[in-house]
Amino acid sequence: MSDTRNERPSQDQYDVYGMSHPGLRRTENQDHFLIASLHKALAIYGTSLPRESIPIISRPRGLIALVADGVGGSTGGQEASQTTVATITRYLTDAADLYTRLDPSSETLFLDQLKDSVTRSHQALLEASGRTSGGGGMATTLTLVMIIWPKAFIVHVGDSRAYRVRDGQLELVTRDQTMAQAMVDAGAITPEQAEASHLKHVLWSAVGGREAAPEVRTLDCELTDMMLVCSDGITKHVSDEEIREHMVRLPTSEAVCRALTNLALERGGSDNITVIAGRIKPPSDKPPHEGAGIFPRIG
Repeated sequence: MSDTRNERPSQDQYDVYGMSHPGLRRTENQDHFLIASLHKALAIYGTSLPRESIPIISRPRGLIALVADGVGGSTGGQEASQTTVATITRYLTDAADLYTRLDPSSETLFLDQLKDSVTRSHQALLEASGRTSGGGGMATTLTLVMIIWPKAFIVHVGDSRAYRVRDGQLELVTRDQTMAQAMVDAGAITPEQAEASHLKHVLWSAVGGREAAPEVRTLDCELTDMMLVCSDGITKHVSDEEIREHMVRLPTSEAVCRALTNLALERGGSDNITVIAGRIKPPSDKPPHEGAGIFPRIG
């Protein structure tokens, strides 16, 4: 029997979905998200050939999923998250040549440049804060998952999160940059105590905050992986086990996003809620199976 994990899915098997909701207690949604595929493109200024005869955009070279959460309901949170998403998007467009021919020798350079793009966003927000609010009020989290088969690149600042489900098991692939998690890392408190701590959502690192310390990570990909990126509007109300159960049980990424959003709202919706989920739909001639994966072979 062939291993379905190694089969390259067709383009119509993509299943990636994202949504955002202001929640029930905030008047403004300061979350922003982005889902995009990465391509080489041709800009035509003039030609005698029929436009339909010229390939304008290549097949996808990569896929990105990004969530930015304006910090703490601050006055500039929405602008901070919007500016950061736009800055990272511009970087990914400018770096097209690097990621479309990514090889092991350039991987470190690629990660360094991703971190540099976050640093540039951080500096831009600090400058804007100085102009508009005396040096404060513009900060955001940032969690980016970028797939260039067979690798996943994670760039993370703050306490939005990225998860991966493999073989039915959920793994948190980011680390919260909160005071409570820092105390856990230092051995001062237990993870259980951190969950109940008032420091659980107090950030020590944020884009535009007093300090921004982007963390990068590289993961291997399997076609049966599922991934989810979300703001803490989800994780304040929904446990990791509930996230895993929804991702494994529900048949589509849209169903996962809607179910988790509704669950967070049912439990109070105390913050803005943003979630992106992704997987690969099984081929139409095969029955659905638990753990149908996320991103296809791209390249």
